[in-house]
Amino acid sequence: MLYARSRQVPASAAVVTLTALVVWALTQGSTDSEELGIAALVLSTNVAAASVGLSGQDAALDRTAAIRWMPRRAAHVLLIGAIAGAALLVLQAAGVKLAPTEVVVRDSAGLVGLAALGATLCGAQYAWTLPTGWLALTLLAPPPGGTAGQVVSWMILPPATTAATGTAWALLATGTVLYAVAGPRH
Repeated sequence: MLYARSRQVPASAAVVTLTALVVWALTQGSTDSEELGIAALVLSTNVAAASVGLSGQDAALDRTAAIRWMPRRAAHVLLIGAIAGAALLVLQAAGVKLAPTEVVVRDSAGLVGLAALGATLCGAQYAWTLPTGWLALTLLAPPPGGTAGQVVSWMILPPATTAATGTAWALLATGTVLYAVAGPRH
């Protein structure tokens, strides 16, 4: 319980819940068409809200802990991705159709990998910048053609797109491993 509070889990959970309620309220009476851009926005918001907990309040206290941090950090990253995706899947179970399950899983994985990478490179207070920045790039800039375009816009592509899936899983693996080994930048 102390670990959860020190990692701001209650505040993050409140933001994830509020995001789900707002999306549910705004999509009542809408069509049944899939909205991959909105799904990516919801997942990015969820990951950004939870990413603030990727470091503790005191770096010196974290270093002196009698536990091994590497598995705990990796589990924390994976749990953030699972909760971000689960919140969207609960919305979809309530009738809000935004994206296929495969896209939710893929995008949650890639976005949490970006957040972990952001925590490692910039610190947990700025971990949200990489997933949010990539989302902005995806939604606002015209993608280049070919495979490069699929890599850039991986969040909003259909589930059968190999380059999009590979990009998301590569981001998850890279971000999780770097964060687990190095921890957040302080």
